[in-house]
Amino acid sequence: MGILIRLAVSAFTVWLATLVIPGITVEGTTGRKVLTVVAVAAIFGIVNAVLRPIIKTIGCWAYILTLGLVSLVVNGLLLLLTSKIAEALDLSFNVDEFWPTAVLGALFIGIVSWLINFFVPDGGDRDRKSRDRPHQQYGQRGGYQDHR
Repeated sequence: MGILIRLAVSAFTVWLATLVIPGITVEGTTGRKVLTVVAVAAIFGIVNAVLRPIIKTIGCWAYILTLGLVSLVVNGLLLLLTSKIAEALDLSFNVDEFWPTAVLGALFIGIVSWLINFFVPDGGDRDRKSRDRPHQQYGQRGGYQDHR
């Protein structure tokens, strides 16, 4: 369930970025736009999940040297790569250029996603609560019961 919430949040923030950042566009009818934004959010999530750890490992010196500011460049490049993959898959999502469009778009998507995820809990929050109380179980009447 948590992955669906994260996908919805990412899709929403990608859609907001198309409205706020000039140069990030999605074309088509309303239904096509929704499907495109969801697909782009999934692609962006996969690209981030696969490439970000590799980039951080290889370029850890750059992160240290720039005090993490190189992450803005990396995020912009990953958004631009997502745009190219979407274009190859015949999705109508486009990021015009690296600077300032991709960098600002990735920064916007990251900040808005973080804010929304801060206020909207996903399934992982419930798992963390149960790990914090290993001696308690959720009872049939809707409350935690102590089983010591």
